Amino acid sequence: MSQQTQGMFRPALIGGAVAGLLTALPFLSCFCCLWIIGGAMLAAHLLARRSAVSLTPGDGAIVGIFAGIVAALVEAFVSLPFDALNREFVQKFMDQFSQFFEELPEGWESWIDRAGAGTSLALFMLGLLISAVVFAAFGALGGVIGASLFGRKTPGSPPGVGIATPQNPGYRQP
Repeated sequence: MSQQTQGMFRPALIGGAVAGLLTALPFLSCFCCLWIIGGAMLAAHLLARRSAVSLTPGDGAIVGIFAGIVAALVEAFVSLPFDALNREFVQKFMDQFSQFFEELPEGWESWIDRAGAGTSLALFMLGLLISAVVFAAFGALGGVIGASLFGRKTPGSPPGVGIATPQNPGYRQP
């Protein structure tokens, strides 16, 4: 772990908030793993822009883990208003599903209502914990990818300068 850890929290908050918001929205949530990886890559990019030295894969993983945890928190609270909409969508899906299968058990229609009525703080916290662990894992992956894409700096380049290109005076042929 390098000296990057002091400046990781702002990029992690921004990347995690974006990923958590996109994950919480209905119909966009089906790409939740992609949003988490993308949010962690955004966090690594923002960290690399502020840094004078190259990011290591470990730096990317750490900022990605932080972004994943922030995304889990944002997703948990932003998705609460959409809970009824999601339950209605699942109910309609199950109604359509039942037309094709007649061997469903008695009373299967009411399991969604029972599941929604039994939501408690303990279940919410358990779901948040599970989401935080899974999102942190995907965030670490996205952070490592982001560090490898955006984190390389040429020696002596000031913060905000990325990989040297043919237009930059510091360009070196590989």
